[in-house]
Amino acid sequence: MEALKLWKLAAEAGEAEANYRIGMLYAKGEGVVRNVPDAAIWFERAAQSGNIEAQFQLGMIFLYGSNAVLGPYRHETWYQSSAARLGDGASNVQDLIFPHGTSVAKNVDAAFRWMSAAAEGGKAEAQTILGNMYSEGQGCTKDFQPALRWYRAAAEQNCAPAEFALGDVYYQGRGVPVDLEQAAIWYRKAADQDHVRAEVALAFMNLKGAGMPEAPAEAARLFQNAAKHDDAIALYNVGLLRLNGKGIAKDLDLAETALRKAARKDYLPAIQALAEFYSHGAGAEPDLREAATWYEKAAERGDVQAQFFMGRFYATGTGVSPNIRQAAKWFERAAENGHATAAFNIAIFYLNGSGVERNAEAAIKWFERASEGGISAAQVQLGRLYSIGNGVPRDQKLAGEWLSKAAVGGDPDAKTAYALFLLHHDGSADRRAEVQSLLTEAAEAGYAPAAFQLGALHIGKFGGISNVQGAIPWFTRAAKAGHVEAEYTLALLYSDPNSGVSDAQAAASWMATAARSGNAAAQFQLAVMYCTGNGVVQDVAQGLNWYEVAAQQGHTVAQYNLAVMLGRGQGREADPKKAAEWLQKAAEQGMAEAQIALGDALMSGAGVAQDKDMAAHWYQQAARQNNEGAVRRLKAIGLTLVDTER
Repeated sequence: MEALKLWKLAAEAGEAEANYRIGMLYAKGEGVVRNVPDAAIWFERAAQSGNIEAQFQLGMIFLYGSNAVLGPYRHETWYQSSAARLGDGASNVQDLIFPHGTSVAKNVDAAFRWMSAAAEGGKAEAQTILGNMYSEGQGCTKDFQPALRWYRAAAEQNCAPAEFALGDVYYQGRGVPVDLEQAAIWYRKAADQDHVRAEVALAFMNLKGAGMPEAPAEAARLFQNAAKHDDAIALYNVGLLRLNGKGIAKDLDLAETALRKAARKDYLPAIQALAEFYSHGAGAEPDLREAATWYEKAAERGDVQAQFFMGRFYATGTGVSPNIRQAAKWFERAAENGHATAAFNIAIFYLNGSGVERNAEAAIKWFERASEGGISAAQVQLGRLYSIGNGVPRDQKLAGEWLSKAAVGGDPDAKTAYALFLLHHDGSADRRAEVQSLLTEAAEAGYAPAAFQLGALHIGKFGGISNVQGAIPWFTRAAKAGHVEAEYTLALLYSDPNSGVSDAQAAASWMATAARSGNAAAQFQLAVMYCTGNGVVQDVAQGLNWYEVAAQQGHTVAQYNLAVMLGRGQGREADPKKAAEWLQKAAEQGMAEAQIALGDALMSGAGVAQDKDMAAHWYQQAARQNNEGAVRRLKAIGLTLVDTER
């Protein structure tokens, strides 16, 4: 390159400018192989001769350093490969091609020295950077006064970065009293020169009314100007203003566009805002799949709440395919970052072996973390674990302490759990009074299980004198809140002629409620009521239907009764095949009557293929329960229980 030759001749003649120009060629890689260490050598020659631009460039190189970069065409890659290929002889070749190496170490002392020289020479950019170095204590003792002096010197030359820095000085009160009006003046000067950070800073002041009246429209204008330079903070705030219609026309499409641009620049607040935008819908239908995508990005960048949300999303299949392992991963990550509810959730996962290998010790650890975060449910779990010795040595004293601590927090479930613990471990009169008080407080707070336990306490489930009249209001309160066991218990109490509150219609009403709630025992009893007309108008078909519902839930006697009715054609057309199927189910659950009936069906071929050997098998099963009918049947076919066992 001709220019390089000419500048080298000039440099040899002592021209500082020529040394600087050659340095720039090496810095930019123009006509020569780009190499910062070579540039630094030429800059230093020029700098020592007083060249201000070279002093500035040299200061910048030392301020940040220049690391060697690896890659297929990078100098450092060649250095390493040549060393591997040539061994000891590599250094001669390397010194010939890159005599000054391929990197420059960061040296803030040298940077400060050369930046000071350039600043003294009047270069505004150097004065600004020197001000920054004084503000941060880089290469010198932190001192805001010289920093302020150098910022002012650069600002007098209309240097926008210096004007912005002065705005920061007055806004933050660095070496001067906080003066928001002065801050706004300097931010304005820099913003008028299109300084993006100054535009953003001034926009915030207008938005908040800091040092000036609130001016949302001006804030929006400044944010929009900065956003033209793709500044993430500006784009994010334009998005927020567009969402709310503050200082600018509300426009959800433009808001989404701005937020998306900022989010794609990895700006976490924008990622979070975009996730919420899609999660809540913001005037349109929520897009949970898109929301999950952005929540996961936020989670990957360390946002704790997003990590918790992703755990919940994967656990429930919200916006993503259900994945219990992924749910566990995100809950644990959120828990590690201090999210108490996530700690409780991952504790449950470890306790049950959901998405992670079952680990009682880990469950205990996370329950304790959740407890420290004020999650009373975790304290209750710890109390229960220590009480039964699940994963930890059984320790009733410690169990009581955890449950008591949870109850003090006021949670109704915790109060109920502690009350039951006391009932099972201390039946003294004083404790029973405390138990009743705890359960009453929880029940009055609307907690149905507590009301149910109060009812149980009154009917003597935990000892003491039975008081059915006192129990009824508590069972009723729990039942009206949808507590299924309370519904069934009320039905039984109203059905019992010796309870003192017998009422056939009330019994039928509550039995139907419990049956519709899915209680198999209630479904069976309701079937009996319809078949006998007890408390309801007799309706054998309805009775059959309820037997079938209970039978499908595995209720053995319901299965047997259903089989009998289907075999006889009661409430429905006779169906021997179905009858045999239900007899089989009841027989397999060990009901002797069903085993005999199934044996009879197999003997006669009623609804099932005739099979005397299998009939004998079922008679045998019933006979082992000392059922005389089964023994008689075995004798009738010439067998005894001993014979069949052989």
